[in-house]
Amino acid sequence: MDEPRTVTVDGVALTVVVERKRVKNLNARLRGATIRLSVPYYASRAEIDAAVPELARTLLRRARARQVNREEDALALARRVAARFPQPPEVGAVAFVTTQRSRWGSYSPASRTIRLNAVLRQMPRWVLEAVVAHELAHAFHLAHSAAFHALLRRVCPDTERADAFLAGVSWLAQGWDRLDPVERALLHRDGGDDG
Repeated sequence: MDEPRTVTVDGVALTVVVERKRVKNLNARLRGATIRLSVPYYASRAEIDAAVPELARTLLRRARARQVNREEDALALARRVAARFPQPPEVGAVAFVTTQRSRWGSYSPASRTIRLNAVLRQMPRWVLEAVVAHELAHAFHLAHSAAFHALLRRVCPDTERADAFLAGVSWLAQGWDRLDPVERALLHRDGGDDG
């Protein structure tokens, strides 16, 4: 067994435990803050070091997805939103996922499944409802046409407000690392000031 070490992936400190075994591929398991790797005897330290960040990132995202999907019944929320439509689309499942990077959500009429970006779990309920309504509106209009937007505004009056909120979140997330630490501290308020 190699000496355990600590790595930080996506802001999470993990202890990496490497065990060399008679395996063909590198295998990883995450338990708490420890990632255990089973690696072939012939694997070099450089190969292992190169593989750890992506393996850890994948395992952390899966763990987070499992956690956010246990917290609340998103299916009930989606069905309540669907009931607002003149002809309610069917919703069979809702999953918060950590694999969507360029979209807030998606809806598959074939499987009746809504997939939502896991970040939405932390946002105000009206934003989550607006994203669900947006995805369900695609059951009737594939493109973002005038008819699509009219339907969406009818079933979710907060849709434009939610769009603005999500645009602000995206803008801030993309520029967060470029902000000066003083400016980041201004945005990271603890509520103790008069502002």
